Amino acid sequence: MQLLASPVLMGPLLAGLLFSLLFEALLKPRPQPCWQRSLAANMVHLGCWLLLFGLFVLVLQRPWFAVVFILSLQLVVVQASNTKSRTLNEPFICHDFEYFWDAILHPRLYVPFFGIGLAIAASSAGAVAIGSFFYVEPPLTNQRGVTAFLLSSVSLITTGALIVWLGWRQLPSITLDPAADLDHLGLFSSLWSYGIALARSHAPAPTTSPFYALARSTAEQSTAEQSTVANGATAMPPNVVLVQSESFFDPRAWCEDVAADLLPNYDATRAGALLYGTLNVPAWGANTVRTESAVLTGLPPETWGARQFNPYRTLSRHTMPSIASAFKAQGYRTVCVHPYPATFYLRDRVIPKLGFESFIDINAFSSQDKHGQYISDQAVARKVGRLLEDGDNRPLFVFVITMENHGPLHLEAPDRATLAKTLPNAAWPLPNYLRDLAVYLQHLSEADHMLGSIKAALQSASRPGLLGWYGDHVPILPDAYGHYSPPDGDTPYMIWSTQSDSALHTKLNSNLPDQPPAVQGSCTLSSNELGVQLFKQAFGRDISSDVIKAEPEPQEQE
Repeated sequence: MQLLASPVLMGPLLAGLLFSLLFEALLKPRPQPCWQRSLAANMVHLGCWLLLFGLFVLVLQRPWFAVVFILSLQLVVVQASNTKSRTLNEPFICHDFEYFWDAILHPRLYVPFFGIGLAIAASSAGAVAIGSFFYVEPPLTNQRGVTAFLLSSVSLITTGALIVWLGWRQLPSITLDPAADLDHLGLFSSLWSYGIALARSHAPAPTTSPFYALARSTAEQSTAEQSTVANGATAMPPNVVLVQSESFFDPRAWCEDVAADLLPNYDATRAGALLYGTLNVPAWGANTVRTESAVLTGLPPETWGARQFNPYRTLSRHTMPSIASAFKAQGYRTVCVHPYPATFYLRDRVIPKLGFESFIDINAFSSQDKHGQYISDQAVARKVGRLLEDGDNRPLFVFVITMENHGPLHLEAPDRATLAKTLPNAAWPLPNYLRDLAVYLQHLSEADHMLGSIKAALQSASRPGLLGWYGDHVPILPDAYGHYSPPDGDTPYMIWSTQSDSALHTKLNSNLPDQPPAVQGSCTLSSNELGVQLFKQAFGRDISSDVIKAEPEPQEQE
């Protein structure tokens, strides 16, 4: 224990603890200083530093090297948090550690936001530091012996773990507002709190989903129920296409410099839609699966507790009723189309558990299908058109997740030739605040063309057609938002039919006269309500009343 009390360990230990507190001040937004936090939050910070220091000393045998290594990792988290706050309006939380692995698998989606030059410089500096410390600093085992070294390391680890445990038991409950929790807890305590809350939270029960009853119904019973109208005639179930358009929102109300006629197909569809309006989405700039999960399962984010920040991590291990399983129970063929690797966000595991029969990913497309960095929206529209032409006699439900307008937008150059159609009053060369916006608008106009193509494909099919369209979140445009001010974060949605509004509405409401009618017209929805309304527009029934009749089915163990 003499080694523990000696300057060999105490000097780097105290210096590292001080710098760990100073580095928190680099966070933007900056959390409360340690003297304004609770004793419990400071205990967790102290215990976490002792625990990390003991572990790294045990592995590296060099205390100053351990300090530099830990502080470097903290700086990586601080930089990640600042980047996330700037682009996504949300600081780093424990759930985000998994994205470091995703950044290795899909570097184009993540590394450019940190800066490629910064990433290369940091990696190079790290390699030099590792070599230097191994050469300059002698290992502790050479100074005091192996036994004293092991006892000191284990004592640090044990003491740190005990202090973390005692402090964590006294921490106030987190609010699940990451910015607020980081502010009053600090970095280390908020990471621990979110990690423990994540470990303790559980998947929602199937009965909480409004689609549960329909997911359990047999295809024969459901088809017979929905296909007989009041006068005894048979109604043909419509083909249904639901499009989650990447970063889709209408920027014209937000920015007067955007061309008024930028989205002609969107304007025409909205004018003739059964239902349209504002969609309240639980994501800003990214975190697509938060919106995607809500739309597909009908569950609001708060249902998931601490798992709301990435529900797909849980859904990859649980079967959950969804709009896809509900359509499948009605005799539909269910297909998901996403022109990106199926493994991203664990969709290769999640999509089948949500009731989709097939998943068409990037392997079904070619490099010629790209527009910009990703597979074009028009290529995806052609794929949907071919699905609608399939000779399968069953009605079709297609859920589309587009990619063309995914960032990082600054990796593409604006096209001067398109400015007349997107930013007609902009001068060339473009100022910095318009550069990414111009790239975004180029792809947004392609999303509008995709909308027109899918409508045409639905109209040419032998069955009636129903189209749902919405944006998963607003785009990442920090420079433009800094100049014009940020939008409110909501996105538009529409539900449109190949049949006239009045004729379809009459048919839907005559199916089940004892049920409340589907909503029609302009309406603000939460993201978890959109899939429910789409189903109600397709079948004219209120599925919420069926939930109380259902019995829960056995759940997989997580």
